[in-house]
Amino acid sequence: MQGHWVLLALCWLEQLCVAQNLSPQIANPKLATNNPTLTTIALEKPFCVFDDSLSPGSSYVVYLYAMADSASTGSSAVTDNSSKPLNTTFQDTNGGQLGPYRAALFNVPNCESPPLLADVINVKKVSDVLKQYLFRVGDDVTCLYDPNFPGACNPPLAEDTTYRFKYLLVDVVAGVVKDQTLWSDPMKTRRVKQSSTIDTWPGRRSGGMIVITSILSTFMFLLVVGFLASIFFFVIRASGETSTETTHESQTTQQAVPRSPGSSEGVNQ
Repeated sequence: MQGHWVLLALCWLEQLCVAQNLSPQIANPKLATNNPTLTTIALEKPFCVFDDSLSPGSSYVVYLYAMADSASTGSSAVTDNSSKPLNTTFQDTNGGQLGPYRAALFNVPNCESPPLLADVINVKKVSDVLKQYLFRVGDDVTCLYDPNFPGACNPPLAEDTTYRFKYLLVDVVAGVVKDQTLWSDPMKTRRVKQSSTIDTWPGRRSGGMIVITSILSTFMFLLVVGFLASIFFFVIRASGETSTETTHESQTTQQAVPRSPGSSEGVNQ
């Protein structure tokens, strides 16, 4: 990434290179965290890339093309036989699987007065600075469902898919391509992490986890044993109290029964 900026600086100061020797770069992680995401990839805009191709008095725009990575991506043309840019869309190419599609168009970045990177720490300016420096491919979640959507549709990218990108400099009046970059290096969107991929095999666990699991298992065993023992003693105690009460009641009943007079006299005789 630093080498890329050094090369751009040399191009700006000494005019040592042209767009055909450069390619779109993924955004600096200091400017775009969590990049790529599941459905987007943030790129640096082509600052100072097309300066040698700009003619005074002419109007230009930058076209961005995207394509799913394939063996033919490096040679995939984005112009027709008359040097006009292809008007292919996301739908036409099945999301870039069948060929390059136009994902965006924007004004040529001003190399002479670029935004100040120091403004990134300014809460009031950070949004504008990032918009000037970066472009996020796949950032429009509604354009596919709007039949009257103006301009290029930039719908979400497919997750866990590799893409390449290319910038074109287009003359607005003539409608032809004046310059273009190389196709970018492969850039891949992220993949959803499935819960089923979590490894629960004990042999893969750390020693600390095994010790904690053993302690908790032992504690649970002792707790269950203590609970069962308390129930057992409670039942024994309840049974003993019931037996004592029954014996006492029997003795009391026997003492309360009066003896008959005939029985006493028979004994005395």
